[in-house]
Amino acid sequence: MAEYEDLRQRHLADLTALLAEHVQRLRWPADRLRQERRDRLRDLLRVARASSPWHRDRLAGVDPDGFEEADLAGLPTMTKDDLMANWDQVATDHRLTLALVERHLAGLESDTYLFDELHAVASGGSTGRRGIFAYGWQEWAVAYAGFLRPAVWDRAVTPELAAVPMRLAMIGARDAVHMTSAMPQTFASPMADMARFPVTQPVDQIVAGLNAWQPLILMGYPSMLALLAVEARAGRLRILPRRIITTSEPLLPEARRALTETFCAPVANMYGTSEAGPVGVGCFRGPGIHLCDDLVIVEPVDLAGRPVPPGVRSDKVYLTAIANPTLPLIRFELTDQVTFLDTPCPCGSAHQLIADVQGRLDDVFTYPGGQVVHPHVFAAGLRRDPGIVEYQVRQAPAGADVLVVGAPADPAALARSLEAELARLGVPGPAVEVGLVDQLERQPTGKVRRFLPLASLGASLSA
Repeated sequence: MAEYEDLRQRHLADLTALLAEHVQRLRWPADRLRQERRDRLRDLLRVARASSPWHRDRLAGVDPDGFEEADLAGLPTMTKDDLMANWDQVATDHRLTLALVERHLAGLESDTYLFDELHAVASGGSTGRRGIFAYGWQEWAVAYAGFLRPAVWDRAVTPELAAVPMRLAMIGARDAVHMTSAMPQTFASPMADMARFPVTQPVDQIVAGLNAWQPLILMGYPSMLALLAVEARAGRLRILPRRIITTSEPLLPEARRALTETFCAPVANMYGTSEAGPVGVGCFRGPGIHLCDDLVIVEPVDLAGRPVPPGVRSDKVYLTAIANPTLPLIRFELTDQVTFLDTPCPCGSAHQLIADVQGRLDDVFTYPGGQVVHPHVFAAGLRRDPGIVEYQVRQAPAGADVLVVGAPADPAALARSLEAELARLGVPGPAVEVGLVDQLERQPTGKVRRFLPLASLGASLSA
C-alpha cells in the first residue's frame, strides 16, 4: 500500500492539471453545457449497462449512443433505499462491497484512500436513512474542482483578492467520513491555506482560532456561521473575511442577511451532497445558486414525479450524477425542494440559476387528522423576531416544541401566534411550547436539522 502523502501529492497534481478547464466551464455557453451533459450521460449509461448488474436490468433496451437528456424521463427512478439494499450490484468497481466500505469508514477520523485510489463518504442520515457513496480517483478530483472553481474564478477577476494570501477557514465536520472534512484534507495545498475548525469545538475556541487565523474566506455550516455573526457583533470575533461560503445546510434568509451585514462581505451558498459532490455553487455577484450543469442533471418534480416549471418550488428532485460512474446514480431521488429561476444571474453564467434550497420534503409535518403543515409556516413566524439566533422545531402530536437560541421578545406571544397558524390550517387544539436553550443538538456530521417530524423523532429515539 502506498504512503498516504505520496498518493495525496499525486492527486493534488491531477487536480491542479484539470482545475483551469473547470474554471473555464463556469463561462461555457448553454449549448456547450448541453453537449457536455449529453456526452457524459451517454458515458454513464454505457458504464452502468456494462458493469452494474442492478442497472443492467433497469436499462435493458436503452441505446446509450443515441440517448438524449430528454429521454431521462422514460427511465426508472432510484431511491436511497434502492441503493443501500442493492449497493454491491450498483457499484461498477467490483472490488467494492458495502460491507468492505463500511469497515473502511468505521472510526475513520483522518482522510484515507481505499485501494490506494478510491474515496468513500457517508451521509449524515438526517432522515433516518444512512447513505454510503464511493468516488474514483478522477471523480474525487473533479468533485473538488466543482466546489473550488467559483472561488478561483472570483479571485482571478477581483484584483483586491488576488493581492492577498488565499487563507480559508472551514467550520464543518470533524471526521473524514464526511465530505466537508475529507476533501480539504486530500487537496490541502499552499496555494489555498486552509484551517479547519470542527463544529464540535466550543464556540469560544473557534472564535479564538479564527481571530488568530484571520481568514480571507470564511466557510462553514450556516447554523454555525450565524452564531459567529453574533460573536462578531458582540466584539468577541474580530475578523474581516472578504468572502463567505455556506454549505451542507439550508441557508435561511435571515442567516444570509446577518452574515452580509455583520461581515460586510458577499455570501455564496453551496449546494453539495454526499451523493454527487457539488450540485450547485453560489455566486458572489448575485443571490441564488448556479447548478453544476456540466457535472449533474437535476430534474425538479412534484410529489407524483411530474416536472415543475421555473418559479415553482419542487417537492423533490431527481439527480443524475454524470461525473461519477463508480457508483452510478441515475434519476436518484433527493427530497430537497428546489426552485428553478428564469432570470439571468448578474455574473452572466449560463449555468441554471436556482433559489437557495430552503427545505426538504422530509421536513413536512403531517398531523393525526391528516393536516399537512409545511415548515415554512413555522419559519415565517420565527424569522420575524430579530432576537432569535437559531431555532429547531420538533413536531408534537398536537403541535410543536420550538427550541430557540437567543432572546426572543416574547416567547409566550410567539407560541400563541404559531398556535393560531396551526389552527388556521385545521390542526385541532394546537399546543406550541417555546423553550430557550444555549445550543441546539447537532447530528454526528455537526449539522443542525431545523425541522423534526414525529417519524424522525421516533427513529432517533429508537436508534
